[in-house]
Amino acid sequence: MLQRLALCSSLRSRSLQANVCPRFARAVSQTKFPVTHSPGKSAAHRSELRQAKRIVVKLGSAVVTRGDECGLALGRLASIVEQVAVLQNQGREMMIVTSGAVAFGRQRLRHEILLSQSVRQALHSGQNQLKEMSLPVLEARACAAAGQSGLMALYEAMFTQYSTCTAQILVTNLDFHDEQKRRNLNSTLHELLRMNIVPIINTNDAVVPPPVPNSDLQGVIHIKDNDSLAARLAVEMKADLLIALSDVEGLYDSPPGTDDAKLIDIFYPGDQQSIRYGSKSKVGIGGMEAKAVRGMFHCKCLLEPCLTQVKSALWALQGGTSVVIANGTDPKVTGHVITDIVEGKKVGTFFSEVKPAGPTVEQQTEMARQAGRTLATLHPDERGEIICRLADLLTEKKDEILSANKRDMETAASSGRLSQPLLARLSLSTSKLNSLAIGLRQIAVSSRDSVGQVLRRTRVANNLELEQITVPIGVLLVIFESRPDCLPQVSALAIASGNALLLKGGKEAANTNRILHQLTQEALSIHGVKDAIQLVSTREEVEDLCRLDKMIDLIIPRGSSQLVRDIQRAAKGIPVLGHSEGICHVYIDSEACIEKAIDIIKDSKCDYPAACNAMETLLLHRDLLRTPLFDQIIDMLRVEQVKIHAGPRFASYLTFSPSEVKSLRTEYGDLECCIEVVDSMQDAVDHIHKYGSSHTDVIVTDNENTAEQFMQQVDSACVFWNASSRFADGYRFGLGAEVGISTARIHARGPVGLEGLLTTKWILRGEGHTVAEFSEAGSMKYLHENIPVPQRFPS
Repeated sequence: MLQRLALCSSLRSRSLQANVCPRFARAVSQTKFPVTHSPGKSAAHRSELRQAKRIVVKLGSAVVTRGDECGLALGRLASIVEQVAVLQNQGREMMIVTSGAVAFGRQRLRHEILLSQSVRQALHSGQNQLKEMSLPVLEARACAAAGQSGLMALYEAMFTQYSTCTAQILVTNLDFHDEQKRRNLNSTLHELLRMNIVPIINTNDAVVPPPVPNSDLQGVIHIKDNDSLAARLAVEMKADLLIALSDVEGLYDSPPGTDDAKLIDIFYPGDQQSIRYGSKSKVGIGGMEAKAVRGMFHCKCLLEPCLTQVKSALWALQGGTSVVIANGTDPKVTGHVITDIVEGKKVGTFFSEVKPAGPTVEQQTEMARQAGRTLATLHPDERGEIICRLADLLTEKKDEILSANKRDMETAASSGRLSQPLLARLSLSTSKLNSLAIGLRQIAVSSRDSVGQVLRRTRVANNLELEQITVPIGVLLVIFESRPDCLPQVSALAIASGNALLLKGGKEAANTNRILHQLTQEALSIHGVKDAIQLVSTREEVEDLCRLDKMIDLIIPRGSSQLVRDIQRAAKGIPVLGHSEGICHVYIDSEACIEKAIDIIKDSKCDYPAACNAMETLLLHRDLLRTPLFDQIIDMLRVEQVKIHAGPRFASYLTFSPSEVKSLRTEYGDLECCIEVVDSMQDAVDHIHKYGSSHTDVIVTDNENTAEQFMQQVDSACVFWNASSRFADGYRFGLGAEVGISTARIHARGPVGLEGLLTTKWILRGEGHTVAEFSEAGSMKYLHENIPVPQRFPS
């Protein structure tokens, strides 16, 4: 049996190594882990867990064993071993406190007993008269003695796949209470860690006192023992982090399984005063049933594991070790739960001695949603008053705003991390604030008929009128970089559309964002909806915010293409409005006007090269080569200091060509562009579809038929004829302001203003006492009589 288990683990580990390891291998190849170690102080924030060097991983019975209480969960165990080995290879010092000896031994002993009974009955009764065999109750210590060696052999076989050496240490309470034995244990563990060996520690269950008789816990190692062992070991070894894995997600603010239950992200020691634990209940292996807890905290486990887990975690925390309790049995996260915790991601419950300042991001989102619903019910004039008040505050408090912005600029300049274009975006001035105020007042005017606008009205039956009206989307999350002026713009659009708003700005603009948000909430206060717009100032990772799929309805990223791509990957359950790339093309047709072509190319590329609507690829009709127009285009680009990259076909026409482009799908974001040659308008369209990003594409021609075909065929959010690609902008479109440009095909596309932040709902009105009328055939009489709706924008 042991050979079969070892073979199974070997095959499973190799499979994981082939299919999963590349993801972890990339992490190993990153910056080498720092070897500095400052014991005695736990991490105040999850982000600090990335610096953890010495880590204890505690594996509860439910993690290591199968659901039938007999045998080990080999696939789950192999995945955990892989993560531990990867972290060990990064230069960290890993220790494992494991359960599983009893379950492994129990499986072996059951097999032997069944085999023995079968042989005896076969000898005495004959094969055809076997009586029903019953298994005796197996004593836990005997199971541990039978399973300890097999468990260790299995760990050794798995870790060998990653060239990692392991060592087994069995301990009892006496090893901690006896001073000499404690020193010996400490010395042994330090020596193993020094030699880059992973110690695997377990209680010596073959000699410990038996558990209190309880049929529900028969043959199961008490999680209480392993939690206590892991906590004591972590403090004794001055570990930086203790990861306690079981079949619980962590601590909850109400009984798990109830409608209002929410996982507690951070648990503060002061909160333990409000905890009361319930009584035991019948459970399977690993325990883990919800128990009511008085006050605000609940834990998904029975009395002893719950009490032991929390008390042990708090004891380790007070000893200077950071603690995270998380689920190690969920197949969706088991393959990366340990590495996610070490990377500082929001997994499980994080124990911290630093009480969070202010509400959590989940609480902020809930506050915003509640206030946002009130905001949506305000009269349009009241929402307009809020926006106008914000516009006034921008000019009244300009000295405070500019002072905060100056501090941000000085910090950014001294750090040297921001490029010159980003520094320009970060900077605010009196003229910028005045322009912002003007734009906000325009939004206030345009918002008067946004929410509650009737788009369609139909009389579906006598006394029944159906209406389709505009309503807010709900809670918006806007993530922006280096542009504090984005905050009042987006806030005004959210107010105008009745949406709640969660803002996450870059740390480079922290001071400016803070004062602007305070002014926004001051404006909201005039109608009692101060909490409708929240600024996330905690150390929340963007990826963690993108996981709030039950609380956030739409994410709008405002920043680099890399930021947008990262958010689109992370936000698996929340729609993202935006574009990851702005690969815009300008096609110069053979019938183009020279003056128009030069002006459009210059404005599209040189006006603001870093903008997402700047030209990145210039497509030239083949007939234009070696013509005055071609020479003038090249001369203009040289004067503007634009670096040219030659496409494959363009390079083939030249004796001495510029550097050939590495990829035709490149967003330069600078004074650089690619030039490529096409044979016709249709070739230009095909090129755009193959290499473009569906953002903005332009044709320059005097042939109206050619232009119409181009505009009909190109499948981009914005398609222009004889106009600069820089026109793809909310202000130039007359939207007042925009929250971004979307290349999606659902909901909103192109520059997104106020209307893009609205959705619709259906209202069915019954006049008086309505009774459905039916025809003789029994079906309802539907009139479907359309009722005229006043024009939204009368001519």
